[in-house]
Amino acid sequence: MAFLWCCRSLLCSVTLFSVFVCLVAVAEGKHFKGFHVVHDEHTEHGGAFEEQWFTQKLDHFNGADSREWKQRYFVNESFYRAGGPVFVMIGGEGPANPAWMQSGTWLTYAEKVGALCLMLEHRFYGKSHPTVDLSTDNLRFLSSRQALADLAHFRTNMADTRGLTNSRWVAFGGSYPGSLAAWFRLKYPHLVHASVATSAPVHATVNFPEYLEVVWRSLASEDTQCPLLVKKASDTLVERLKDPKTYENITKDFNLCSKLQIQTEADSAYFLETLAGSFMDVVQYNEDNRGFEGVKGTNITIQVLCAVMADTSLGEPYARYAAVSRLMMDTFSMKCLDASFTSYLRDMTNTSWEGPAAGGGRQWVYQTCTEFGFYQSTDSPNQPFTGFPLVYHVKQCADFFNVSSEELAEAVAQTNEYYGGYSIRSSRIVFPNGSIDPWHALGITLDISTDLPAVFIKGTAHCANMYPARSEDLPQLVMARDHVFLVLQQWLKQ
Repeated sequence: MAFLWCCRSLLCSVTLFSVFVCLVAVAEGKHFKGFHVVHDEHTEHGGAFEEQWFTQKLDHFNGADSREWKQRYFVNESFYRAGGPVFVMIGGEGPANPAWMQSGTWLTYAEKVGALCLMLEHRFYGKSHPTVDLSTDNLRFLSSRQALADLAHFRTNMADTRGLTNSRWVAFGGSYPGSLAAWFRLKYPHLVHASVATSAPVHATVNFPEYLEVVWRSLASEDTQCPLLVKKASDTLVERLKDPKTYENITKDFNLCSKLQIQTEADSAYFLETLAGSFMDVVQYNEDNRGFEGVKGTNITIQVLCAVMADTSLGEPYARYAAVSRLMMDTFSMKCLDASFTSYLRDMTNTSWEGPAAGGGRQWVYQTCTEFGFYQSTDSPNQPFTGFPLVYHVKQCADFFNVSSEELAEAVAQTNEYYGGYSIRSSRIVFPNGSIDPWHALGITLDISTDLPAVFIKGTAHCANMYPARSEDLPQLVMARDHVFLVLQQWLKQ
């Protein structure tokens, strides 16, 4: 089955649209949940930027452990001028893609200030394999703290070997890597001069129903009836799932790969979440600056989905909901939808690097279970979906990694204690966020201080300011990119 961990950036759940987003996200170097269906990184997206390898310690916090491994990174020297700064793009929960070495706002900034550009792949993702497999025992070496220590050692070594010790280093990242960019400056202020933490969820939380609340508001911003119609359709589907006699029709309506089987609450929750994902991820990446299009060239936006939900010629809202699913599948040339929790469980517990979840799904869910939570549950009345409550998400931690709900809650509390959550205190970190992006609910959207400014961009989605400029960009997005650069210029002079 296809894994969707990448597309909802920092995310934890598996959704239908995540499959679609991944088809493009991988090509554009996104780290998201889902986030990398396979394009050849070198032949399609930057053969000039050859992968390089850096020796790291397996465990930075145990001096008695001398084991090492090779971490992948990329270099773009084309803009560098002697004495210029060093920009570091931080990798996240998916393969580092050299496409970021030839396009993106950070390169526009780099050209203006003469920066050397580096990109470091996150441990346990892409080709950066610190251990022989993805067993739970080995995944204990996967954490944001180890990743930050990787960045620190990489920065120190690169500075020494390239004569850049006195250069000003700036960290860039979007989504989870955005959080890492902020935390890199927070925890290693002597090594990184400033950070651009885009769409960064700096506050960890086990339950994140606010995600779906933002989905409701974002759909309503297009058409006030849209989320109401989605809710009616979702509620109708939930009622039909109570009667096994409806399963054959539901299988046909949503073009499932195998006949729907609902034997446990997880079966139902997984199916409902998969379908809801069409709306969740379209909202997160609405009007994405990648020129987000499907295989057949259709740009899927909130407007497109709400138009389908408003089309009475398709029948009742339930039928329109099914039509959205079919639209997505047709747009991305998918033959059928695999919505089997049994398949998901089997694949997620496969610990091989060749396993179907090794692209990042198993690793990212492990991080949510041991550090962040971020579970986008339906535990709120102010959102349009039903059927995938917090208990469903939390149980996966026990099923996949033997992490109890109590251990999960403690881990999330420790994350906020270690980094500060919303109360992060540092300097020279800028926090861009988009109002349409549900992840902004866990980010910094108001200035903390003059040295910790927020850039809240109305009408834009996840990581929009990171993508190259285009003529269709909203004026406020153009202004946001310019503002971030002005802030960086000021900081580089300090």
